[in-house]
Amino acid sequence: MISNFLASVGAFVLGMIEAFFQALSIAGRTFRGVLHTRGRARGEVLHQMYQIGNRSLLFVTVTLGALGMVLVFQVCLQINKITGDQSQVGPEFLRGMVHAFVPILTAMMLATRVGAGIAAELGSMTVTEQVDALRMTGVDPVDYLIVPRFLASMIMTLVLGIYATVIVVLAGALMAHTAFDVNYAVFFVFEKITWGDLGVGLTKLVVHGGAIPIVSGYCGLSTTGGSEGVGTATTRAVINSSLTVIILDFIISAIGLMTVQSGT
Repeated sequence: MISNFLASVGAFVLGMIEAFFQALSIAGRTFRGVLHTRGRARGEVLHQMYQIGNRSLLFVTVTLGALGMVLVFQVCLQINKITGDQSQVGPEFLRGMVHAFVPILTAMMLATRVGAGIAAELGSMTVTEQVDALRMTGVDPVDYLIVPRFLASMIMTLVLGIYATVIVVLAGALMAHTAFDVNYAVFFVFEKITWGDLGVGLTKLVVHGGAIPIVSGYCGLSTTGGSEGVGTATTRAVINSSLTVIILDFIISAIGLMTVQSGT
């Protein structure tokens, strides 16, 4: 029984290692394909940008708007119980949104919405042998299918992240003003936001946006087992993309913190 358990664990670990290196291989081929993007790919990039933005705009607006209101309401409520001084709510809220919350939340939403779509689309093409047909004609599936989605996702994640920051800040300011009578001039104080905070936030958006189509594309291209396999690949894409976003977010935050500490 123990030997069977160890064999299962070993097979799982080896499978994870193999999947990791295959995903790295797709990432390398994607980066190489970006350098050789031609006119056809540019048109596909624009199409994918529209698809990502059109699919995600309402989702991001509603989710981040509600989040901003709830966070500010809870923070102001607790401060009222302790000191009653609401002057620092706005500055700290703005810094937290720019540096940490908006990048990861935007990426997690895109991982569930866009990542699942990429995996389902590429998975369907794989099980119906359309990907094999591309290989037979001498076309690299990564260059043809993933590179345009990679570029579009990076650009639109950055755009949606900036848009989400505006939405969450406006929603938070509205809640603070209407529920706790915090003056807008007191809330919108940007002194605590440094260039480092902006750099870390923008870097996270770009990196997360690039990671989602690579991970989801790998899940789609490795689909087996027909229509049931497409569903499994979609689930894997959401889970693995979300986990990748969390890990990358931690790494970028740690690098940003070490950079600030070394500068001081």
